[in-house]
Amino acid sequence: MTEDAWAALTDAFVDGAYASVKGRVRTYVLHRQLLRHLPPPPAAVLDVGGGAAHQSLPLARLGHEVTVLDSSPAMLARAQQRIEAEPEAVRRRVRLLEGPGEQADLLTGGRRFDAVLCHGVLMYLQDPAPMVAALCRCVAPGGVLSLMALNARTLAVRPALEHRWSDALAAFDAGSELGVLGTETRADTVDDLSALLRDCGLAPEAWYGVWLFADWMDLPLDTTDVEAVAEVELRAADRDPYRQLSRVFHLVGRRAAA
Repeated sequence: MTEDAWAALTDAFVDGAYASVKGRVRTYVLHRQLLRHLPPPPAAVLDVGGGAAHQSLPLARLGHEVTVLDSSPAMLARAQQRIEAEPEAVRRRVRLLEGPGEQADLLTGGRRFDAVLCHGVLMYLQDPAPMVAALCRCVAPGGVLSLMALNARTLAVRPALEHRWSDALAAFDAGSELGVLGTETRADTVDDLSALLRDCGLAPEAWYGVWLFADWMDLPLDTTDVEAVAEVELRAADRDPYRQLSRVFHLVGRRAAA
């Protein structure tokens, strides 16, 4: 048995990060952006590194058939808890699968999906290419791949806002940072990930920002209008220069129809 590297961080992710204003805004903004590219339900969706199914459950509620693949048993256990609280019609549309995303095509038996999601995963990999290649192999003709990655072009913002000026200077030329949960996170650019998609036969279709304002502020959940924040973020996410300044970005690629 391999050690679950994410077990110690599960509560921090599920009860902390995702439950915060920033986490709720992330889920909402990504969901709204995804709906621009997904076919009507029922579509087959694979969520790689889907954790506790925060992005998958809203899709299952709409009628999509979702498979959540994650390497962490602890994360999948929390996903199961959340799924069990859903109506039966939603529960039967969600499947949980344990394993590494780099083997997604093998673990799903070669099945091809209308949409493959991989959000907040590439930043924890030294090299995104093997994961992206595996994800692309899972995309059906006419289907989409949705990636969310750390924006390499805004790494200096956080240390500058925290008055860590020497760290901010170093961040201009850095390719990674220490994330808010204390883990090293690697950054990407839209251009580099778009090139990987093209290498795997997918055409970049659109890209968006996800967090601009909410990420740089400590917004208390009990006194913040989360819906209002999310609508502002959504408006900023698909227009320049705002999306270029986003903490993370959302890239969507599509495989040509057969």
